[in-house]
Amino acid sequence: EVDFWIIPVIQGFVQIEELVVNYSESSDDDKSSPETPPQESTCVDDIHPTFLVALISRRSRHRAGMRYKRRGVDKNGNVANYVETEQLIHVHNHTLSFIQTRGSVPVFWSQVGYRYNPRPRLDKSESETMPCFRAHFEEQLKNYKKQVIINLVDQAGREKIIGDAYLKQVLLYNNANLTYVSFDFHEHW
Repeated sequence: EVDFWIIPVIQGFVQIEELVVNYSESSDDDKSSPETPPQESTCVDDIHPTFLVALISRRSRHRAGMRYKRRGVDKNGNVANYVETEQLIHVHNHTLSFIQTRGSVPVFWSQVGYRYNPRPRLDKSESETMPCFRAHFEEQLKNYKKQVIINLVDQAGREKIIGDAYLKQVLLYNNANLTYVSFDFHEHW
């Protein structure tokens, strides 16, 4: 009886743009030599050199919260601040899709305190974490079939404890449809 008071809301982002590709411009390499003959356009659609790009991001309602206040996984396998982003490209009557998800590392962890970048800590044991980690990735694999996990935590600094716990859970889960990649962007910054 209260349904008329409830308004469904989606937290996310949507943008659709039409992009035009100019096939007639030559690259700097082509311009470097006066002896280079003019290149013929190889595009099959010079009449309408446009394509549509759409970007759609959807944030989960489960475990949403402020950074440093909401971390890790819950007992149902939901990770904090989970976002699914889909990039769609429509060109020549074909639509291509690429989906990327992101969220907190799916182990029980937290950061306590109000100062900037408090030290992370593990809140539950490896065995207590395992069923919730499994629930998270079973849902992911049900939706997406295969996933490449890119672990972005600091592999040598204060986040190492979280990265190590994540890798351990991936190894224990041992699923051929998951590919784990550790990329410490702190080293490349």
